[in-house]
Order: sequence, then structure tokens, then C-alpha cells
Amino acid sequence: MSYTGPEFDSPAPRRSRRGAMTVAVAALVPGALLGWLVYEAVGDTGGPGQGRTEAKAPSTTRPAPSPASPSPASPSSASPSSTGGRPAPDASAPDALRGKVVVIDPGHNPRNFQHTAEINRKVDIGTAWKECDTTGTATNAGYTEAEFTLDVARRLRTVLQQQGATVKLTHNGERAYGPCIDERARIGNEAGADAVVSLHADGSGAGNRGFHVILPASVHAGAADTRPIVAPSRELGERIAGSLVRVTGSAPSNYVGGGTGLVTRQDLGGLNLSTVPKVFIECGNMRDSKDAALLTGGAWRQKAAQGISEGIVSFLRG
Repeated sequence: MSYTGPEFDSPAPRRSRRGAMTVAVAALVPGALLGWLVYEAVGDTGGPGQGRTEAKAPSTTRPAPSPASPSPASPSSASPSSTGGRPAPDASAPDALRGKVVVIDPGHNPRNFQHTAEINRKVDIGTAWKECDTTGTATNAGYTEAEFTLDVARRLRTVLQQQGATVKLTHNGERAYGPCIDERARIGNEAGADAVVSLHADGSGAGNRGFHVILPASVHAGAADTRPIVAPSRELGERIAGSLVRVTGSAPSNYVGGGTGLVTRQDLGGLNLSTVPKVFIECGNMRDSKDAALLTGGAWRQKAAQGISEGIVSFLRG
């Protein structure tokens, strides 16, 4: 199922003059359609092995064709993230997250490029050995993913702390490089986090647009055992995806996830080694000029932080 957001809409047809009542009714339709499409957008996941790799290389995946328009879901097929008509938890309440621990993981590090030997060192991710960390991607104008993720992480921390959460960042730009992907997972585990969110931006081809949330697959090998966190991580991801659509107006990815904004992966050490609910978020594609214009704007990054926080609140409050 595909969602067409405000940034993707075709030009509206010319309006006919039919009187005030017709105009008023017509004005209600986009809002109602958007609400239904947001509900539908979080109801399924794409297949494994799509989107990000921790050794970040630009993707050459072509945009997937939009599937046929779906029929409305029946109550029995409703997503766990659906509120069923109930109002969403108030994410602005000062005590909304009192007693909860949230770990925010800003992907990469602005100084990783100065420490190539260190970040290329291999670490055990349970199922394989992968590089400690990577430099990440950047916009065509040179705004780096590491700068982006650190900025959004700080904004998100402020919003969550205002709601009473105890918030820990895996790093705050103070480190020379890293931390390595196994340490990032360990920080969340040792904090006993109620939720962990790893922030990223993709480096796919031009024309590939939108965000996607990466969920852990069921992995049981070596040091990795994600089986206890698969279900709660999926719920966390679904709620964040729905909130991002609503708050930012951005659409789910048009190149992975089948229009749902959800992708399941089994090759990411940050997920494989986690023992607490955790998701990755690719907030957009830095190599697409339209997505890059959003990601480089402070106003959009603040909306992204707000949308992610509201998804976390919804998950933690049930």
C-alpha cells in the first residue's frame, strides 16, 4: 500500500463554482483520506534485506511501482498501532514518560572520517563480523548524515526530557570516532532502556524518497537473540512511522517497504545485539534533492524529533 504525502501530490484539478456547501464538503475530503491512509500505511512490513547497510554505500535500488489501490481494511486486519478511534496519548504532558528510559543513538560520528583504521576494525554482531562503524552518507552539497543525526538526537532528547523521560545518547559528538556498533547496542542494553531509537538518513539514488523504519528480524545465532524483542520493536516502529507521517507530512519510502515505511532486517548489528526494544529510522534520502531540502532544514528536523517522540510516547504508554 502506498501513501502519497503532501510532498508527492499531483497538482489539484481546477475547482468548479458550485456554492459554499460543495466547497466545504470538498475541503473535508483530503483530511479524511490522509487519516485513512496513515492508518493503512503502518499495517505491514517489507521484506528483509532492503535499504540500509551498516557499511553505508549509496543504493542503486530503483523506485518500486505503486501497487493497486487497496480496499479498506476490516477490523480484524487492523494494525497494532491503530488507536481504534481513541485519542493518541498526550506527548506534551510533563509526566508522560516519568520513570521511562529512552536511549537515542545518533548514527555515525562527524569525525569518523579522520579515524578510518579504527572504524574499519571488525566487531562481532552475532551472525557475522562487520566494521566498527562507517562515515555515513551526505547530501550532494556536503551536509553529512552524522551532523544530521546528532542534531535530531539533541532535539529529540529535549522533547523527551520535557515529558519526564530519562534520556541517554550513545554519543554526543564528544568522541573522536564511533562508538562501534556493538557498543551502541550494549549502551541501550545496560541502560535497561524501555525503547531505543537509532537515527540515520539514507544514501540511495536520486528519485528515491521518504522515510523508513527498520525493525529487527528474528535472529538466534552466536551472541544474537532478538526473539524477545521482535514484537515490541515492531510495535515501536509502527507507532513512530504513523507519527512521522502525521507530524512531518513526509511519506513512507517509495523504494523499500512496499509503501508501508517498515522494513525488517537481520544483518544490522545494532539490532541483532539489542536485548531491549529497538528500531532504526532512515529519516529520508540525502542523495535526493527534494528529500535533502527537508533534511537540511531546521524546521523539518524539529518536526521529525516531535514525530518520533510522539511515537515513543504512544508505544510506552500503550
